[in-house]
Amino acid sequence: MNTVCRAGTLTAVSLLALSGSAQVVEFESGGLKYQTLTRNGLTIMFAHMPAQVRTYSIVQVAASNGSPEPVVVRPEDFRFDFADGRSIQALPALRVINELVRSANGDDVVKLVTTYEMGLYGMDRFSSTNGYEKRRQSALAVVSSTRLKAAAAASAIALVETRLDPGESTDGAVFYPSPGRLAGESRLRVYAAGRLFEFLPSAPALARK
Repeated sequence: MNTVCRAGTLTAVSLLALSGSAQVVEFESGGLKYQTLTRNGLTIMFAHMPAQVRTYSIVQVAASNGSPEPVVVRPEDFRFDFADGRSIQALPALRVINELVRSANGDDVVKLVTTYEMGLYGMDRFSSTNGYEKRRQSALAVVSSTRLKAAAAASAIALVETRLDPGESTDGAVFYPSPGRLAGESRLRVYAAGRLFEFLPSAPALARK
């Protein structure tokens, strides 16, 4: 997608966030395919990440609160439903962070951080006020060794339960158990702050070798 087309698409996304439209919009940014939806001022967007870490499939998400009231967003709010009746809920952030710090190897960390940052920093119309970059800086400030810094950077990617005041936004990765179980067409449903977000069916990104 060229710069003009991407800017136009992202401008449309911004306008939808302001208008409170309930229409799902799809766009590409940073090599990822996103869907975004706004309900009563709260905007949620997501993209399947091609990187997989250990037994996890990963989805990049972002939330922006354009409503007049504070809202809380949690990874457990995100669930994939399949036509065959299966349903997979995202794992709690603490479980994922502990696993990444304890056992993610160097290749896992580099792949995860690189892929995530490419997607996040490619979204030139989205600026997170309380997301990955803030978590990463806080994590790196309290560790010293190279190995721990890598683990801290990776764990900072995980979306944590976040309160968003009006005008605030956040981003993060949500993790699902067993990479193979996200194969095939699925529909993401998010129940956050009393709002139900239902996205278009989508196929996950292919894992990079």
